[in-house]
This record gives sequence, C-alpha cells and structure tokens, in this order.
Amino acid sequence: MEMKVYQKELELQSRGWIPTFHDIRKEILEMVEDSGIKNGTVAIVSHHTTCSVMVQECSHDIDSFDLEFLQHDLLDIMRKMIPDFAEEHQYRHPGPIHAQYGRYVNEPGDYSSMNTDGHLRSCFFGRSETLTIKDGKLDLGLFAHIYFIDWDHVIARRRQVNVTIIGTAEDINDRKWNDGKVIDTRHKFTEEEKAYDIHYDLQQMR
Repeated sequence: MEMKVYQKELELQSRGWIPTFHDIRKEILEMVEDSGIKNGTVAIVSHHTTCSVMVQECSHDIDSFDLEFLQHDLLDIMRKMIPDFAEEHQYRHPGPIHAQYGRYVNEPGDYSSMNTDGHLRSCFFGRSETLTIKDGKLDLGLFAHIYFIDWDHVIARRRQVNVTIIGTAEDINDRKWNDGKVIDTRHKFTEEEKAYDIHYDLQQMR
C-alpha cells in the first residue's frame, strides 16, 4: 500500500482585543479533497504557543462580539479559570529578560508580551487535532467544525496553521474490529450479587 504525504500552510488574520475563533472546516475539507488521499489522517497544528485547535459543534447563533454562543460560553469559563491579563504584574510572566527579548525580535512594545493568559489557555487546550479520513471524507460527523483559536488578544496578529495529511489513495476493505461486535463496558452483576437477602422482608415481618 503506497503512502502519500500532503502538507499545506494556512494563513489567518486574528483581530486582537478579544480572542479570535477561526472556523477552518471549509479549508481543511478542501485540502483533504485536493490531497487525493482516501484513507488516512490529517494533523492540524498551530504554529504559535498562544493558539489552539479545537473540534467542536457549530452552535450557529452569533453574538455582537462575532462569537458563536458556544465559543463565548467557552471563553467565559476560561476567563474564570485564567483571567484576562488586565494589569501589569498580574502574572509572573513576562519578566524583564523576556520583555527585552521581545524588543530584540521587534515586537511593537512591552505590552505585546503581556499575553500570559493566552499561553496558559493554550496549555489547557493543546495546539493540535488529528482527524481520520475515511473513503475520501473527513470523519467529522454532522455538527463538528474545526476551530483555530487565537487566545492572544493583545494585538491583531497574522497566524499560521500547519496541515499535514498522510494516508493512501487505495481503498480500505474492512474496518470492523472483531466483526463489529459491540463492547459493553457496563457493570454486570453476578447471580450472587443479585441473590435474595432476608433483610428485604424485614418490613413484612414486623
């Protein structure tokens, strides 16, 4: 079975002032089709340490912040866990050496390194997702979309998503494990555990 590798870079523009959720489902679906790979995997990886990739339901309704309701619910929870960086020295990071490094690499100002909240949120979510391709279709289900989240809301930034698709253009004949037998992990009581106990009748014996 011959394996193929297809790799692309997706460029995005985040807006700043509030975390940005980019819905990249359409672009990933187009890449899968363009790759010619029928069966394999697609890895969607953030190039940045303040960003995440998430597969989640599209909740359709959008508020005045241009966020889907489910996205804003998620952001509300993350703000309780990891508050927005709102004032100097709120977090240990960035220290003076890191701020100096920011100047060295031409960051616009010390303030642009005050994105500790974005780094911490990215740690919780991770920076990648890996999905399965079956018979030329991305296995997303009915409701799932692919979101690239830029948690860094200090300034508007250009962002990059790295997409690698690995697999084969050949058919997979049988995917069923153990002939498709359903594995039932629910607890099953033994006959001893279900046995009659004399205490059941105490109320009747009074």
